[in-house]
Amino acid sequence: MTPAARVQAAIECLDQAVNAARTGGAAADTIVQRYFSTRRYAGSKDRRSVRDLVFDVIRSIGTPPETGRAALIGHARARAPELLALFGSDGHAPAALSAGEPEARPSLAPGWQLDMLRTRFGKASDAEVAALLERAPLDLRVNTLKTSREALLAELPEMAATPLSPVGVRAPAGLNVETLPAFHTGHFEVQDEGSQLASLAVGVKPGDTVVDLCAGAGGKTLALAALMHGQGLLIASDTDRGRLSALPQRLARAGVENVEIRLLNPRKEAEALVDLTGLADHVLVDAPCSGAGTWRRNPEARWRLTPERLARLEAEQDRLLALAATLVRPGGVLTYVVCSLLPAEGEARVSAFLATTAAFSPTAICIPGVDASATALVLSPKAQGCDGFFIARLQRVC
Repeated sequence: MTPAARVQAAIECLDQAVNAARTGGAAADTIVQRYFSTRRYAGSKDRRSVRDLVFDVIRSIGTPPETGRAALIGHARARAPELLALFGSDGHAPAALSAGEPEARPSLAPGWQLDMLRTRFGKASDAEVAALLERAPLDLRVNTLKTSREALLAELPEMAATPLSPVGVRAPAGLNVETLPAFHTGHFEVQDEGSQLASLAVGVKPGDTVVDLCAGAGGKTLALAALMHGQGLLIASDTDRGRLSALPQRLARAGVENVEIRLLNPRKEAEALVDLTGLADHVLVDAPCSGAGTWRRNPEARWRLTPERLARLEAEQDRLLALAATLVRPGGVLTYVVCSLLPAEGEARVSAFLATTAAFSPTAICIPGVDASATALVLSPKAQGCDGFFIARLQRVC
């Protein structure tokens, strides 16, 4: 592909990403993969170049653009003017620029989202948001059921220990970990350090009864199983059949045998969990959220989020917290986690829960590098170098 053809390909992918953001369609990374699955003539260098350009544009254009072309033109004018010369330059190039055509303006995020982040971070908000838009590192979680961090680092000397998680390893950017023998033997799982810390915050121990209420594909389920040393009962439940279907293979590879998988019916979850009412030592609510802490990986999430969608997410978070509360035994702990830095999905949800549920009170989070008296924790790329998370720990009164 010529450089001009790569720009046109990026515009076509961006057009699809803009439409997907409006309609709830596929993620940008998936869109790029699908685009090239039908264009076998494109080499690996072409695919990498187009993908990098697509994500550079998405990172620089914070407000949903009118079109992919408008987004790329706005990005080029501000940050890569050499791209403008490629418009209309050959038969595979984008159409020549015309006077007055739409172009998007670079920004960190939509104004209303920035206002929420300023509430959290104050004067540091621009630096915090900028860090949210940098490229994320590749973190792995050592599976302590099979090996240790020291042994894995000896096996993979190109990697390094993460700064906070005692079971975290940071891999070189771009490494295809699935080519490593240690992956196939279950010695590690891909998991951001922030997600590892959220799993540690639950505070499980061997022999506990634990419910991972929104298990998804099971990243935190696997981490909890390792912390439990494979002992006790761990329920991995979710309403998403597709995501949950990935878990059995991951459990087998990791050597985990104490997990029971339950597929729940949406809005009827309590029926499938009634046998656990008031019995769980720990319930983890890793709630569906805006993903405003994962913009490093999914920068188009800024385009997808609207005030209306946020309100729906808040209502679902409240509902799941109320459901989780019914499962916790007296003295047990409910841990609430969202990969979002918007206070509306964090502190506001915990405050609303506590205002209507007198049986729970905040309790300390005990994880590496955190004030032992803290009952809620905010992680961010700027401060901790990991994805953004809000974590709160609530204990049921005996």
